[in-house]
Amino acid sequence: MKQKLLLFFCIYLLFFLLLHPAEALPAARDGLTLWLNVMIPALLPFLILTGILLKTGNIRKLLNPAAPLTKKLLGLSPAGTYVFLLGLLCGYPMGAKLAHDLYINQQISRREGEYLLSFSCNASPAFILSYLAGDCLKNRISGSRIMLLLLGADLICMLFFRFIVYHGHTVSSVKSTGEKKETSGQDSTGVILDVSIMNGFETITRLGGYILLFSLICACVSYYWPLSPLTGILFTVPVELTTGLHRIALSPLAWKKQYYLSMMLTAFGGLCIMAQTESVLENRLSLIPYVTSKCLNTAVILLLLVLSDII
Repeated sequence: MKQKLLLFFCIYLLFFLLLHPAEALPAARDGLTLWLNVMIPALLPFLILTGILLKTGNIRKLLNPAAPLTKKLLGLSPAGTYVFLLGLLCGYPMGAKLAHDLYINQQISRREGEYLLSFSCNASPAFILSYLAGDCLKNRISGSRIMLLLLGADLICMLFFRFIVYHGHTVSSVKSTGEKKETSGQDSTGVILDVSIMNGFETITRLGGYILLFSLICACVSYYWPLSPLTGILFTVPVELTTGLHRIALSPLAWKKQYYLSMMLTAFGGLCIMAQTESVLENRLSLIPYVTSKCLNTAVILLLLVLSDII
């Protein structure tokens, strides 16, 4: 079924590129601009530096002093705490990438890795404050309030997965998977740097390809949409987060509806980020906790928005 869907979308996009280059070219340009101006400077340095920390095995040493506190409050090991902190600061899909890397490096268990997918994959504070609150919502709602609402929804998801799904048992002993690591503690500094840099560029290039394809899909669906333009906007905004927020801001919807939809889309993340997450997980960790948490997060943020308006 997946192969048939992939074949359908490939043929669909090829015809769109050949028949409507005037619409396809700006969409491809927008996707690549997003990748070049946002994702590369925001994510690539973190990918390289965290790769170095992974190869040298220093993550546990850095976070061991806080281990008792983080295990009690968050149900995380020191390495898992590192995933949570970097995922919170760097945004999509850094949390998923780190959970995958630490799992295959045998520093966290599969259960903890999938638990981390439920709450460590979110939009970064910089994206929320600058793009969502500033560019899209024109600072009509304070950035601190938006951050608190999104973090509150994420906290509720974390508690649900920790105590309902995993029954409080999120940290378990790490078993050897028999994976051969690319570097070891005896590797030279040059080898560690080379491997970390190449892995970082490989990951960021893959993510750029996903952004390009989903930008084309969004433009293609919008062009052929048979119903009213407004329903076309509502149908295509979940495809890609950044362009979806931009389309909501330019839509004729009332401002309050724009605010609600923008918050829900930010909590959901979009189908493009979902595909990026599946890509960085490389079938080592299940995508189900991530998808479930994003759907739950979207419902919770809607509930919090309604409650905040009532109060």
